[in-house]
Amino acid sequence: MARTKQPSLLRAKIVKAASELFFEKGFSKTTSSELCSKVGMGTGNLTFYFPTKEHILAVLVQMMIDYQWKEMENAADEGKSSLLAYCLELSTLVAIADEFPEMNDFFAAAYSHPMTLELIRANDVEKVKQVFSEYTQGWDDEKYTENEAITSGIEYATIMKTEHSASVEHRIAGALNTIMHLFGVPEETRKIKVAKVLAMDYRAIGRKVYADFQRYVTETNEHNLEEISKSTKATVTEYN
Repeated sequence: MARTKQPSLLRAKIVKAASELFFEKGFSKTTSSELCSKVGMGTGNLTFYFPTKEHILAVLVQMMIDYQWKEMENAADEGKSSLLAYCLELSTLVAIADEFPEMNDFFAAAYSHPMTLELIRANDVEKVKQVFSEYTQGWDDEKYTENEAITSGIEYATIMKTEHSASVEHRIAGALNTIMHLFGVPEETRKIKVAKVLAMDYRAIGRKVYADFQRYVTETNEHNLEEISKSTKATVTEYN
């Protein structure tokens, strides 16, 4: 009997459909029934591939993390320091969440669910080690982890937009100054980096980053589907 990778193919189709719905409606407004209808499967089968909707969210959060590392690499290629790239990354996330309700919802979910928060925090520990190594001589992993826990809380509070939020500019300036201070960045350097970020059109940059991220997710999903389909065909041919 021919063996196929149908479960993997269906998982990829679910992720693709979920990505499209999350970008269109937001995570919290996307229902399991809508997702199953889009994929063409029964609602009872969804939990076989993803026990909860948060498990699907985790796949998207990992894509976001991978995308952010690519952006950091691009910034380095353009001659930006890792510190400036880090500051710009947070600024664009705030701008995106402020302008696009579906992404405000996505970030709220990503920082609220333990599974996805763990992905974000584990990644951010590695990121701050790279970005702030110049200012954190002698720090051990526990110290980085301790400060990252504070940092992730600042990020969440800064990204989330409510009717009582301060302006985007004030949130960005306050968050960046506080985070850099936590990691020992001198005051003068903090002022320079914050001023550089605020002098940029971070809203326009945010819109571009959001469009690029959507494109990255789409291309990643299509690539995964194509690779799984090729693998399935090869396996069927091998066992026929």
